[in-house]
Amino acid sequence: MIIYNVTVNIDDSAHDQWLKWIKEHIPQVLATGKFKEAKLTKVLIEEEMGGQTYSIQYRAHSREALDSYYKEDADRLRADSTKLFADKMLAFRTELEVVDEYSVDIK
Repeated sequence: MIIYNVTVNIDDSAHDQWLKWIKEHIPQVLATGKFKEAKLTKVLIEEEMGGQTYSIQYRAHSREALDSYYKEDADRLRADSTKLFADKMLAFRTELEVVDEYSVDIK
């Protein structure tokens, strides 16, 4: 399984607007049909650069689905964030492959 991870640092001055926007944006990414699910998480380590940092993790249906997302959807969906948040947001993207998963049932 492939996870497409987008880590975003957003300036405090744009935080509330961005948080509202990302909660609308994630369903748009999922609507492409390339991903099974997404998680929006807040990074709890304080950044030296300031602002607040989040990670959005999209679980791709497959490697091919992620490649298709890059070709067909990514530029269009990324353009909105650039237009709205330009110099208030820093984002980087990583791809993760799930090697194994573990869980514990506590009774």
